[in-house]
Amino acid sequence: MQKTNIENSAKPSTSTFTRRQFLGRTTLAFGAATLSFPYVGRVLGANERINIACIGVGGKGDSDSSDAAACGGNIVALCDVDRDTLAGKVRQFQDKFPEVKQYRDYRRMLEDMDNSIDAVTVSTPDHNHGVAAIRAMKMRKHCFCQKPLVQTVFEARTVRRLAKEKNLATQMGNQGSSYDGLRRGVEVIHAGVIGNPLECHVWSNRPIWPQGLDRPLGQDPVPAKLEWDQWLGPAPERPFKEGVYHDFKWRGWYDFGTGALGDMACHTVNMPFRALKLGYPTVVELEKSSKIYPETFPKTSRIRFEFPAREGLPPLKFWWYDGNPDDKSSLRPPTEAVAEILKSVKDPLPISGALIIGEKGKIFSPDDYGEHFFVWLTGEEGYTAGNQHEACKAVPQTIPRCPKMRGGTQSHMNEWFTMMKDGTPAYSNFDIAAYLAEVVLLGAVALRVGPGRRMEWDGPGMRSPNIPEESARFTKRHNRPGWEA
Repeated sequence: MQKTNIENSAKPSTSTFTRRQFLGRTTLAFGAATLSFPYVGRVLGANERINIACIGVGGKGDSDSSDAAACGGNIVALCDVDRDTLAGKVRQFQDKFPEVKQYRDYRRMLEDMDNSIDAVTVSTPDHNHGVAAIRAMKMRKHCFCQKPLVQTVFEARTVRRLAKEKNLATQMGNQGSSYDGLRRGVEVIHAGVIGNPLECHVWSNRPIWPQGLDRPLGQDPVPAKLEWDQWLGPAPERPFKEGVYHDFKWRGWYDFGTGALGDMACHTVNMPFRALKLGYPTVVELEKSSKIYPETFPKTSRIRFEFPAREGLPPLKFWWYDGNPDDKSSLRPPTEAVAEILKSVKDPLPISGALIIGEKGKIFSPDDYGEHFFVWLTGEEGYTAGNQHEACKAVPQTIPRCPKMRGGTQSHMNEWFTMMKDGTPAYSNFDIAAYLAEVVLLGAVALRVGPGRRMEWDGPGMRSPNIPEESARFTKRHNRPGWEA
């Protein structure tokens, strides 16, 4: 059996359905419009032009709006709080969409353009994701929303419910979902190649932005190009400080971001979440972190999730680790868990990855999106690429693959367009994406509760039985007036 050098080979309210029904219908019916779940009540038809409004066109919003256009979307409106960012995108689209409308406030855009919009993309900072998506979905607009989908557990529950109630086509922007490698990893684990899974370890090189700091004193004049009140959206009012929040230093602030966990877990935990059939945890605890600050996420943390027995699988513990590798306090899995990885790579541990430990072996994905995975079975010398391992070759394909376009992100976006046109579920539709996001955000709740606090969790009830009042402060945000979801 050929041993592969990993670094050289790797590219950079509750549902009325049971978890078993949810997974079965989502997986088995993925490619069959007649059996699709969730059901899309008003498909737009293969030849119908889909009118898209884009909320946020900087950063990921730049590529999301461009991908929507490349997939055949008719871009009718663009919204961004930064005048320069908005003007740049309008110039880029001026030949193809000369009549596109421009807005600085997505509330006004949705109100003005209601009858002219079929669907929206939401690519704002995290704290506006849920509010913008919920407003649009209540108006029966199909929705593509960037990860981590929403900022709170309550918002995750709400968008999942709305997608079902309004029969909407949805997709979260965790583009690894469209990669063949991620879907193959799910198939291999479901087939029992490594036996019953017992542990999962996922780590990240985030943060790569400022966090672990106090709020600076004073305030600065708001730049003429920026609508600061619209940027704040549902978050509590605070003075503007140059270079502190806008344009990409917001992720580490509790009011605006979701930290390293929210930024990357919807990518890196995506494959394990599906493959391990995780559902709701029963316990979440911040085991260790660097210094805790009142308004920002710590620079590094280790969070433990405990999952009960489910669908014939034994109980499982999952650990999340984060911290920039340049920070000596960054946290990573124990050496004994990653010993075979270190032996195969012959270098320090890759800066991010997901490791699943089973009764018969381990599966390791060395990138953020699950595009590649490697297998080690007990007694083998090192890891072997999943597409070369003999035990994997015998596993049949059970999950249809994403139709390919230029680049993975376009394919991911196109899957949403397909759902709008014929009802075929996108692989990261909100029924599963909001479930994943909700579990991820429980880690952020445990982090806010504090280190060493064992937070028991009642998933269906959306509450902690042992620390109900304290945890409830972080599962739902009280939005500023005028920004209610």
